[in-house]
Amino acid sequence: MSGHYHAVVWIDHREARVFHFSPTDVERLVVRPDDPTKHIHHKANSIGSGHAAADEEFLHAVAASVVDAHEVLITGPANAKTQLIKHIHQHDPKLMNAIVGIETVDHPSDGELVAHARKYFATKDRMTPQT
Repeated sequence: MSGHYHAVVWIDHREARVFHFSPTDVERLVVRPDDPTKHIHHKANSIGSGHAAADEEFLHAVAASVVDAHEVLITGPANAKTQLIKHIHQHDPKLMNAIVGIETVDHPSDGELVAHARKYFATKDRMTPQT
């Protein structure tokens, strides 16, 4: 991706949509796991939580897709976003400095997600002391 300052990630267990953007430009990337898991429900009297383990290769690819961004907003509908944060914290702690927010967002269109991220960063930038 080219040198955009901001990025937003929308992630669930099937895919991650990554957008690097400026006020006038957007670059889109979709990252998918090699072996997407099916949605798993917990059954009574069974061992384990019923949740699939995190796909470390998928999470690594998503993290690598935002490594050049200066500020990153992580979004998604469920726990994949927290799995991504844990993965980054364990495997690329320097990237944690770029993560400025984590938000629960259902299933927006690409345009809705980018508009939300632009608004988020505009508000954040107004509240951040300028040096």
